[in-house]
Amino acid sequence: MARKRLAPAKPDFLTQDSPAPHGGAQPATRMTGPPIAQVAAEASAQSALQGLADDVSRARAAGKMILDIPLSEIAPDYLARDRIGVDGEEMKALMDSIAKNGQRTPIEVMQIEGPFQYGLISGWRRLMALELLHKDSPNSGRFATVQALLRKPDASADAYVAMVEENEIRVGLSYYERASVAAEAVKRGVFETEKQALLTLFATASRPKRSRIRSFIEIYHALGDRLRYPSHIPERLGLSLVEALRSDAGMAEKIRTGLVEKPTHSPNAEIALLSRLSAPPKVVKESNVPRAEHLEQHLENGLVLSLRGEKIEISGKPMDAETLARVAELLGSEPF
Repeated sequence: MARKRLAPAKPDFLTQDSPAPHGGAQPATRMTGPPIAQVAAEASAQSALQGLADDVSRARAAGKMILDIPLSEIAPDYLARDRIGVDGEEMKALMDSIAKNGQRTPIEVMQIEGPFQYGLISGWRRLMALELLHKDSPNSGRFATVQALLRKPDASADAYVAMVEENEIRVGLSYYERASVAAEAVKRGVFETEKQALLTLFATASRPKRSRIRSFIEIYHALGDRLRYPSHIPERLGLSLVEALRSDAGMAEKIRTGLVEKPTHSPNAEIALLSRLSAPPKVVKESNVPRAEHLEQHLENGLVLSLRGEKIEISGKPMDAETLARVAELLGSEPF
């Protein structure tokens, strides 16, 4: 009996699609490899995705990820701002730059409780510029969000330090602006005393510099609600103002009244007015005091009595002892 030759083995038997027998349903596609390999691959992919998610979470928590946050979710006045105001031309230039090139530098925010989800730490000018641009084009959506880094200060004091440091590096602060943020932080309970606020917010400043900031705090308390351009007060004028306030109890009210009666419309005008109001009264020099007229009287005994300013002269002839004694008596002196 002849042997039947067997057909060679098909290497793709496990992977090829066989036609459905008798027109039945197509069988399910077979696996291309061992089941354990597919399980390992899926586990590896899942681990990689989880690792990526963890990296993203860590970067977000560390403030290293730039987020797009809606403007409506940020409280711009969460901290007492150290920047008193912004020049109109500067703001216009910043708005033009953002409109043309986009926001180049992110702001800094922290999560807070309340109606807003985030509180602004630094970047007030950029946030204001975006809000103004969004107000001009409310339907475009281009300026509806702001790029921000999410920070996690351990305390409100750290947030204030971050704000001050950022503005000192970027634009510098006037002495009045430094003083105002220290005083406001104390008002809000961030620091117990102004001395503590100065030592914390300006820890890297020299002792003389902190002393000058402390002096400007006195201006903030005495005149802050009347000044229109306080950040423009130069250092020398500020120290003169403080000296005047300390030496004259009525000086603060005098300056406040003068600022109301003669409102100014420019920094230079306000500086000039402050200089005049705080100047000490002029002392009339002796040379300008009108002297008494020259008076002269001839007496019966032949003597001549002359008054020259504050000097009295007796002349005419030698005086005898009796006359000299009478003169001394009249002048309230003992006789010679």
